[in-house]
This record gives sequence, C-alpha cells and structure tokens, in this order.
Amino acid sequence: MEPRAAAAVVTGAANGIGRAVALRLRDDGFSVAGLDVEPVDPSDGILPCRLDVADFEAHDRVLDHVEAELGPLAILVNVAGISLPETLPELTLQAWRRQLAVMLDGPVWLARSAGLRMAERGSGRIVNVTSVHASNGETSSLAYDCAKAGLEAATRNLAIELGPRGVLVNSVAPGFVRTRMSVVDGVDETESEWFRQIYLENGRLPLRRAAEPPEIAAAVSHLVSPDNTYLTGQRVVVDGGLLVTF
Repeated sequence: MEPRAAAAVVTGAANGIGRAVALRLRDDGFSVAGLDVEPVDPSDGILPCRLDVADFEAHDRVLDHVEAELGPLAILVNVAGISLPETLPELTLQAWRRQLAVMLDGPVWLARSAGLRMAERGSGRIVNVTSVHASNGETSSLAYDCAKAGLEAATRNLAIELGPRGVLVNSVAPGFVRTRMSVVDGVDETESEWFRQIYLENGRLPLRRAAEPPEIAAAVSHLVSPDNTYLTGQRVVVDGGLLVTF
C-alpha cells in the first residue's frame, strides 16, 4: 500500500488567502484539512472541518479528527483573521478581545497543540500569516495591529522552543491583498481612488498593484516544503515593496 501524503492543516480555508494556501498545498501533494467557521468546499479536494480558532478546547479534538482521516500532522498554516475597525474613542472590549482571540490567542494555542504533536515525531512546519500591520500602524487598527505583532513575537518563541525537535516556525506578512477583507463599507480598498493616488500614482507601492491570494500562498508553499531545511523564526514580507518606501 502506498504511504499517505503528509497532512496539512490550514485555518481560514473557506476563502481568501486561506483557501489559496489550502489549494496550493493540495497541488503540492499534501493531504489538506481546511478549518473555518464558514463552510469549506469539499469539492476542492480538501477535508472540511468546522472550527472557531478561538475555541481552544476544540483544538485537540479537531486535530485528532484530522490525523484519523489524513494521517500524522506535518504542517499547520494559521491564516484565519478578522478586522473590526475602531478608532481609539470608539474602542470596545468586545471587538478588542475577539480580534486577539482569533488572530493571536487561537493561533498560538493551535500552534502549541500541533507543534507538540510534530515535535514528538521529530519534524514539522508551522507558518503564521501575519501582516505588515505587525510593524506599521494605521488608524482604527489598534487591536488588529497588536494581534499581528503578538503573533510574530510568538512565531519567534515557537521557533526557539520547537526547533531542537525538528519543527520550523515562520511567519508570512502580506501587504495589500485582494480578498474579502479588502472590502470596507462595500468598497474594495485596492480599487479605491485613495489607493490609486497614494500607492500607484505616487509610488508608495513599487509593484503598482495589490497582491492576489495565490502569491501569498506561494511564499507559504516554500516555507513548508522539503526545500526549506534551515529557515526558522523569520518574518517573510510579501508586500510588493510597500515597506521599503517612505
């Protein structure tokens, strides 16, 4: 009997970057489970699993199910994210806590659960999808920025603790990406007049366009591939040159 393909878990796999990552890893030959609070299309050849990453008590149960269906877990990619913009005077504890739960607490605890399983077998790859917001701020994004910055700090610590046991942990920080999250109040910010003027005409974005989700997935693909044997604890920025301008 042929051995099963290595198992990969991708959170936020129903749409956007998460779906692109799940499809890319499937095409790379991995058996992929897609975790999301929204339905994941099984016709994509991905095992759908319902999970709110903020539900810490469900992590091991879902990973047990994935390993029973696909085999030992080799890869975790934390993509799930939300954005609840609030200015400082409008800041609410509910929105603050929800964003940190989904984009910091949940990914860290899921990485812990998955990473310890990988460590027992002596190998594995974890990638946390963060954002340029981890290092650069924007109005109305206090909770989002803090969550992404915290996840990058967690990435470094996870790499330190899991590295001696064969598990590599890195982050990918996208800039502007054309996804559902780029639509604010019914307007896609990557097609707005202010985006065109500031980032395209005035050159703040050297490549003069937003990224497409598969371009982020390509970076993740390398980090979890057999070709990556020595890169860990690092932040890979995929932003079209956004952060090199001033």
